[in-house]
Amino acid sequence: MTQNSPRETKIPSKTKIPSKTKAILFRGKAALLQTRRGWQNSRDRQIKFFPVDNKLKSQAIVAESKTDLWTENSKAEQFLLAGKIQNLRIAARKLNGVEIPANGIFSFWAQIGRTTRRKGYVSGRELREGCIIPNIGGGLCQISNALYDAALQAGCEIVERHPHSQVIPGSLAEKGRDATVFWNYVDLRFKSKQALRIEADLSANHLTIRFKAEKSKVIQLTQISSIQNPKFKIQNPHSCVSCGVESCFRSIKQDENIKFGRTAFLVDEFAPEFDLYVQEKRRSNDLLFVPLDGKKFKKSNYAWNAAGFDRLKQSWLTTIIRAYKSRKLAAQGAKRQRNLLEMSEKLAASYAKNLPFDAIHLVVQQNLLPFLWRDGHLGGRTFDVLMTSLPIKNLQERLDLAAEMNPASPTLGDFRADEWLVSAETAALKNARQIITPHTEIANLFSQQAILLDWKMPLPQVSKKKRTDKFTVVFPASTVGRKGAYELREALSGLENSLKLIILGAELEGEYFWRGFEVEHRPENWLAAADLVVLPAFIEHKPRRLLLAAASGIPVVASKACGLENVSGITAVESGDPAALRREICDALNPQKSLIIPTPIVFA
Repeated sequence: MTQNSPRETKIPSKTKIPSKTKAILFRGKAALLQTRRGWQNSRDRQIKFFPVDNKLKSQAIVAESKTDLWTENSKAEQFLLAGKIQNLRIAARKLNGVEIPANGIFSFWAQIGRTTRRKGYVSGRELREGCIIPNIGGGLCQISNALYDAALQAGCEIVERHPHSQVIPGSLAEKGRDATVFWNYVDLRFKSKQALRIEADLSANHLTIRFKAEKSKVIQLTQISSIQNPKFKIQNPHSCVSCGVESCFRSIKQDENIKFGRTAFLVDEFAPEFDLYVQEKRRSNDLLFVPLDGKKFKKSNYAWNAAGFDRLKQSWLTTIIRAYKSRKLAAQGAKRQRNLLEMSEKLAASYAKNLPFDAIHLVVQQNLLPFLWRDGHLGGRTFDVLMTSLPIKNLQERLDLAAEMNPASPTLGDFRADEWLVSAETAALKNARQIITPHTEIANLFSQQAILLDWKMPLPQVSKKKRTDKFTVVFPASTVGRKGAYELREALSGLENSLKLIILGAELEGEYFWRGFEVEHRPENWLAAADLVVLPAFIEHKPRRLLLAAASGIPVVASKACGLENVSGITAVESGDPAALRREICDALNPQKSLIIPTPIVFA
């Protein structure tokens, strides 16, 4: 809708300018009707709230209604559209996964509840008296229209339905498949003869309502008698934010301070590559959410750039609790992983609570992604993902492979994520606009969707080389199966007398894992002592020590799972291939090929 000159726009003669007196009378009449319907509902035991369940989740889709979210191109209207989408986002969470028993009556208002600011509802678009006006909870008719449309497709009995008296071309109302709602006396109610599941979700551009049921029992209606013809169509409805009729009491002056279309960056763990990316992409009006977790964030520009501290959203309590719990847990194991997931869930909820509805694009750190997706906060928005690890699905497949290759390991099978978490992350990643990562293996999983960042190389540590009698190999990790400890041990077997091994972590695969090797644990000067750094990991997401070694001129042999195939000075091998690893180690140990290398011993 285009805005005319600053002078008042004339409303067509068929449409009268709304008056305050009529608005007061309408409000009084509505209050009486709401009171009466509330009393009726309290006596009607069939009208109830239905909980979320999963009994019908695997059943077939018997009806689907899909409608556009962004239906207005005018800049003045987009703020109200964003408000409408926020309201749809909240309502969809109330509907998604709800299962209605056979012959149960679905009531829109019994399920959604009253729309208030306290519940997160904002001003959205509502059609009243021929005008589009802002109203708290406005825009929910789009979801009631879709429910009615799906109910007709699924052959449900329509118990109560009210058509719009005025119709905007292109809407479901034009097809007679609409249902207007107004708390609480203008309701949508329907009944199915069989159990029915409702699924509601918002993509970046669409609202989709699906009904699932046992398909063989669905009876499609051949004639729909409940459809009523609307009174008249509105070709160009006036909007209170753009019509320019200043004599109307509903007329709203545009707020020039509104910053529609902001991006919100939701970050958690510090990484220098993402720090640079955020600095480059963030505009002055964009929002930055960080937990201010320790010294790393203070040293970074995440929190202290030119945009100012006033735009920083904090979650102090979540951060303090997470740090305390992490210190109480072991560095490896199921309890630690569950704690990390629990804290990520709390941080995601904290961010979502403070996320403004006009932030229509998000940049989300991966650990927050499945929780934001599950709870519907990504609906109606585009989003990119700062990818810090393999997708959970791929990660667990990798762990399963490593456990199969090394069945004696006590660490490779100690934790697997819940199925819903895997499904939520998989769905979210599929809908993401871009996947942002410096990790080459992760980027390769997403093809054109990925943006590959350069690794931030550390400053080289120049120091005198510590002379040792033996060739020194550094394993820059704890002795755990996922870091390739078994493969390294097999690759080094038979070379015990030719080299020394430095381990930079705890031995979690057993007290005697490195029996027969000359081993030194966690020396401060490990880089100066290193002749070769080796990490044949199945999983490695933070290869900082490998980058430090490469920057300092130390040869590095690492698996492709370390994500460093584009870094100079690092030789890549396949995970789980001790023979290839041994060849690279022997080449470094004996570059002139003058020594006879003993045959390796294969560990049972």
